[in-house]
Amino acid sequence: MNKLNRQQLQTAGAASGQSPYKHDADAANDPNPNPNDAPVTVLQIGEGNFLRGFFDWMVHESRKQGLFRGGVAVTQPRPSGKPKIDALNGQDRLYTLVIRGLDNGEPVERREIVSVFAEAFDPYGEWERMIGLAVSPDLRFVVSNTTEAGIVYRPEALTEGEPIVSFPGKIAYLLYRRYLAFDGAADRGLLFLPCELLERNGDALQESVLKYAADWGLPEAFREWVTTANRFLNSLVDRIVAGYPDQEQAEAWFTEWGYRDDLLCVAEPYHLWAIEGEPELDELLPFASAGLNVVWTDSLEPYRERKVRILNGAHTLMTPLGILSGVEHVRELMEHETLGAFVKSTVRDEIIPSLPYPQEEMEAYANEVFDRYLNPFVRHRLYDIAMNSVSKFKVRLLPSLEHYARMGERVPDGLAKGLAALLRYYRVNKEGTEYRGTAFDGRSYAVRDDAEALETLAAAWGEAERTGELPEETARRLLASEKLWGQDLSQWPGLAAQVAQAWAEWTEEERT
Repeated sequence: MNKLNRQQLQTAGAASGQSPYKHDADAANDPNPNPNDAPVTVLQIGEGNFLRGFFDWMVHESRKQGLFRGGVAVTQPRPSGKPKIDALNGQDRLYTLVIRGLDNGEPVERREIVSVFAEAFDPYGEWERMIGLAVSPDLRFVVSNTTEAGIVYRPEALTEGEPIVSFPGKIAYLLYRRYLAFDGAADRGLLFLPCELLERNGDALQESVLKYAADWGLPEAFREWVTTANRFLNSLVDRIVAGYPDQEQAEAWFTEWGYRDDLLCVAEPYHLWAIEGEPELDELLPFASAGLNVVWTDSLEPYRERKVRILNGAHTLMTPLGILSGVEHVRELMEHETLGAFVKSTVRDEIIPSLPYPQEEMEAYANEVFDRYLNPFVRHRLYDIAMNSVSKFKVRLLPSLEHYARMGERVPDGLAKGLAALLRYYRVNKEGTEYRGTAFDGRSYAVRDDAEALETLAAAWGEAERTGELPEETARRLLASEKLWGQDLSQWPGLAAQVAQAWAEWTEEERT
C-alpha cells in the first residue's frame, strides 16, 4: 500500500466522480484546488499537529468555497522538527485530517485530504529560501505555533548568512530584509497571527522583535516601520487536535482508504479562533465568511482567561499525574475513578472560584470541556500534552494559585497536588541527549522541555539525592527558583509542606 500522494488523490477523485480536494456536490467548481497554482501568501512557522488540524484546515475550507486563493509555506521553528517537514514533502505536502466526535450530541466522522501547502522546507538548511519568501511581494500573513516557550526574548548574535534560532529573532531579521527590499513601503507590512497560548501573544511577539532590532542596531526607521506597517494581532485558539490515532484505528482507515498517511491527524469538531481585530479583516482572511467559528473582537480577555485557565489548565493539571500513574490518554484519565474526580473537583472548586466571571457561565463552560475530554473518538495522548509543561504551568495554572496567595490564603489542595505532580514528573536524570524520569510503577519516560528548565530541575533533584535532604526542603528549594517560576513561591503559606505531603503519599503508593 502506497503513501498518500497527489497522483493517488487525483485517481481517487476521478473514481468517485468528486474533486479530490473536497466532497461537496459542487466540487468541480472549486476554482483553485492545488496550492502549487497559487502564490504563497502565508508563511507558517510550526509544522505540528495543532496548526494542521486548525489553521490549515480553515485555509482548506475557505479554499473549497473559493474565498481564499493563497498557498501556505510551512517551516519548523526548531531544527528537531525537520523529520516532519521531510515527511510532508514525502507525501507531496498532503495529509489526511479526520474530524471525529460529537456535534450537538450526534457522532460525526469526516475525512478531508488537506492540500494547502505550496512549500515545506527546513529554514536551518535553506536559510536563503526563507529570506526569499520574506521578501516576496505575495506574502501577506505569518501564522505560528511555537508553544508558549517560543515567543521568548533570548539575546542572540546576528551573523550574516547564518540562520537565527529564536522565533522572534527570525521574524525581526526577516522583516528587516523585507523593509530593505521594499524601501520601507507602508503597504508591504505583514499580518501576524500567533497561535501560541500566551496572553496577548501578538503584543509579546512584537515586543521581542523590537528588542532584537535594538540589540542588532537596526535603524530606528525600521523599528518604526515594524510598529506602523505591520499588524501583530492577539489571538486565542481552541480545538483539541489529538494528532495520530492509535495504530489499530490508523490501520483500519488505511485499509479502507487504500493509502497510508504518516501524517494522519485527528481533531474534534469543536473549534474557536478569537482574534483581536476589526471585523473588516475577514475580507483578507475570510474564515468567518466561510462559516467557521472565527470571532473578530475588541477584547480577547474573557475568551482567553476561561479557555487557558479551565480547558488548558485542566490539561496541564492532569498530565504529569496521569503519566506518573501509567495513564496514556485524556479520556482514559477522565474515566478513571480517582484521577477524573480529582480533575473535575479541582476545576469546579478551586480554578473557577479564582476567575472574575459569573460562576454559572464558567461551570457551563467547564462541563462542555469535560464532555470534549470524554469524546469517544479522540485519543489525546498525555505525552503529547506534556511538552514544555513548566512554561505551560506558569501560564495556565499558576494564576489560579496566585489568586489564593494574594489573599493570604493557603493554596487549595487540588492545585497544590497538581504542582507537586509537575515537580515529581520533572525528577529527571540526563541519559545521553535525553532527560528521563521514572513513573510510580518504575517505567521510564522522556521529558521534553526547555533545556535550561530541564538542567535546573535535574540539578535540584540531583542535589537532593546526594545530600539526603528532607522532602520539604527540596520542595522549598524548587519553589524558590525564580528561574522556573519568575517569582519565589516558597514564601506562600504552607505550600512547600503540601507539596512534600503529596510526594510522601505517592512514595507510599510506590512501596505498596
